[in-house]
Amino acid sequence: MVAGLDEKLEPIYQDVLRRNPGETEFHQAVREVLETLGPVLVKYPELADQKIIQRICEPERQIIFRVPWQDDRGQIQINRAFRVEFNSALGPFKGGMRFHPSVYLGIIKFLGFEQIFKNALTGLPIGGGKGGSDFDPKGKSDSEIMRFCQSLMTELYRHIGEHTDVPAGDIGVGQREIGYLFGQYKRITNRYESGVFTGKGLSWGGSRARTEATGYGTIFFLEEMLKVRGESIEGKTCIVSGSGNVAIYAIEKAMAMGARVIACSDSNGVVVDQDGIDLDLLKQIKEIERRRLTSYVQEKTSATYLEDGCIWNIPCQVALPCATQNELTAKDAQCLIKNGCIAVAEGANMPTTPEGIRVLLEAGIPFGPGKAANAGGVATSALEMQQNASRDSWSFEHTEQRLQQIMVNIHRHCYETSEEFDAQGNYVVGANIAGFLKVGQAMAALGLV
Repeated sequence: MVAGLDEKLEPIYQDVLRRNPGETEFHQAVREVLETLGPVLVKYPELADQKIIQRICEPERQIIFRVPWQDDRGQIQINRAFRVEFNSALGPFKGGMRFHPSVYLGIIKFLGFEQIFKNALTGLPIGGGKGGSDFDPKGKSDSEIMRFCQSLMTELYRHIGEHTDVPAGDIGVGQREIGYLFGQYKRITNRYESGVFTGKGLSWGGSRARTEATGYGTIFFLEEMLKVRGESIEGKTCIVSGSGNVAIYAIEKAMAMGARVIACSDSNGVVVDQDGIDLDLLKQIKEIERRRLTSYVQEKTSATYLEDGCIWNIPCQVALPCATQNELTAKDAQCLIKNGCIAVAEGANMPTTPEGIRVLLEAGIPFGPGKAANAGGVATSALEMQQNASRDSWSFEHTEQRLQQIMVNIHRHCYETSEEFDAQGNYVVGANIAGFLKVGQAMAALGLV
């Protein structure tokens, strides 16, 4: 990371601020990429002449619409929904749908912008997009969630398709929600176009290993980061923020590769289990019963629950932020380093603040940014699209093997790019430049579109 922007890039960033007021997460995501692109414009001046950066920073299409629905009491509720179709130079727009009260246009644009580079790094033919709503599924009945999803899809269906825009899940959107969304899409269009959504159930077109893919992929990337330094995840003490899908399967794969995971978290606090997280219990509580993490210590009394605790204060060798954006600050990074952390890999999207990243990099800590380390989810979504297009279904083992090879290739590409641009081992530089060049060169080849 560098402290400032190249003088050629500062005006571009100022224009982004002017054109997108109040969208702080989007501003952060754009600046983080622009800070690494100065050397690229020196080596590839034609990309500056064609204004590729300015074009990448402006979405191809932004869709905002209301979602009226009726709750179980018969009361009418109104939410707002978004779909930002950011860049399709490499393929149809691809990115998840997020249901959370914090969702607004700036969140969706930050996620969509990150998705452009993440999807490019997979090497698969998918563009970048994202969507969501400020609807909160917590505390809602299945019937309420179904009615909301059906109302949302009544508008969204006209903007998506397997060759146009392919949504998936994200925070608040799992197989249940995907099922309701896809069911309404099928009902309206009269087409069983299974490739229009990914993250589907196995009985209706889903991919084996898709549920596990983001968490597994993060661990595969982490293992490659450690391997080039003569290390391995085996025997390492790990902490994982979050307790949702990504966190659970990062824990599962880390344990399978010999790590000891001692802590995870939710929005209310942190569970610390020095015996190692009981994965079966965690899955029972979070995936089946949908309870809070406080239930973990009720079932396993040797564990400790730290209400409003900070997971980054717990000594570890490997830290995996897998919850949400900007959860790991500079102060947290300093605490991790002080307590002996030797590697950080992001399972969530932009969970480390710019200041936190700077602290880690300046200390020489290997840091895997989300656009590389958590690309396994969208990579496996693209594999699901392949299976749907060929009316095929692959085994879990075959899909996982493909996923692992993709993550190994992403690591190699990022590492080699960091070397090429005199920043060896800086995966922020490597991921940003590698992703940008792939998309930018495709945009240049397609002309002014």
